[in-house]
Parts: sequence; C-alpha cells; structure tokens
Amino acid sequence: MANTVSAKKMTRKIATRTAVNKSRRSRMRTFVRKVEEAIASGNQNEALAALRAAEPEMMRAAQKGIVHKNTASRKVSRLTSRIKALSA
Repeated sequence: MANTVSAKKMTRKIATRTAVNKSRRSRMRTFVRKVEEAIASGNQNEALAALRAAEPEMMRAAQKGIVHKNTASRKVSRLTSRIKALSA
C-alpha cells in the first residue's frame, strides 16, 4: 500500500485514468460490435454506415492510447474488407 502523500495521489490519479480508459474502450467495442452485427445481417449499406461511425471512435481510442495505432488501423482495414466482400 502507498505510504507517501505523492504515492497516494498517484494511486487516485491512476484509478481515475483507469475508469476513463475503461469507458473509452467499452465505447469503441460497442461501435465495432454494431459493425459486426450489420455485417452478419448481410446489409452492406447498414454495415458501411456503422463503420463510418466506428472508425473515428477507434482512431480516437488509438490517439488516447487505449489501443495501439496499428491495432486500430488493422481492425478498420479488416472490417472494410469484410464489408466489401458482402457485395461480391
């Protein structure tokens, strides 16, 4: 357990940061899930609209350090290719 005043303050700051990050990660996953559900339903227009909403969320999460930049880009790329495959 933290003993010094500065260590106790850092513990509080970390707890606050963790809560914010958890919320952002959850929000990103919700947007991705909506895209995947639209892909599963086979509706390309709905999936494309969901992806347009999800992409900024994923990139914002990457910018804030919730996920790595390459991870976010990879997820966007894979979702895009899955949506394109719906038309074929």
